[in-house]
Amino acid sequence: MILHSQVIITTHFDDTITKLRNLAIDNETFVVIQREGNFLVDDVKLAIEKAYMASQEKTIIVLAADNFSAIVQNRLLKVIEEPPPKKEFILLFTSKAIILPTIRSRLPITILNESLDIPDLALDMMRLDIRLVYDFIQEHSRINASKAKELVEQIGKTAILSQRYNLDEKTLNVMRDSVKALDRGSPPSFILTGLLLKLLARKKR
Repeated sequence: MILHSQVIITTHFDDTITKLRNLAIDNETFVVIQREGNFLVDDVKLAIEKAYMASQEKTIIVLAADNFSAIVQNRLLKVIEEPPPKKEFILLFTSKAIILPTIRSRLPITILNESLDIPDLALDMMRLDIRLVYDFIQEHSRINASKAKELVEQIGKTAILSQRYNLDEKTLNVMRDSVKALDRGSPPSFILTGLLLKLLARKKR
C-alpha cells in the first residue's frame, strides 16, 4: 500500500488503518474518520475542515465506513477532485459495487487480497443457488439468535470478498437490518432466508 489518494476495498478496517499509519513518516499528519454503519454528511464536513487546515506537512486523511451513500460521495467529490496542497484522501470501502462512477474516475482502486477466515459457514457463496439456500436453512432451522447473528456476519463478509454479488447500498442495509431484527426477536430461519434470497437476487450472472 502507498499513501496517496485512492479507494481501498477491505473488510478489515482496523488492520488496514494500522498498516497505513505505519507507512506514514514522522513529518506526515495522519487523520482517521471511521464510522460503523453509514458515513454521515457531518463526517464529510469534518473531513473537509481537516483538509483545509493550514499545514506545512503532508496530511493523509483516511475515511472508513461500512457504507458511503451517494449523497456523501457527491459531497466528497469536489475536495477529492481538487484537494488542498499536500492533502491525500484514502477512502476505505467494503465493496467496489457501491463506489459512484464519479469517484471511480478520479481515484485509483486497490482491492486487498484478504483471507476468507470462515471455516464453519458450510455454504458455498461462489455457487449459491436456491437449492443451497434451502439446504442451509434446513440445517440451521433450530439455531438461536446469537448463532444466527454470527452467520449473518459471516455470510456478509463472504459475499463482499467474493466479488460475485452486486452489493448496492440497499443490499448492505439488509445485512445490517438482519442483525437488528434478530435482536428484536425475529425468527432466525426467517431472517437467514430473507438475507440469502436477497443476495441470490444480486448474484452476478
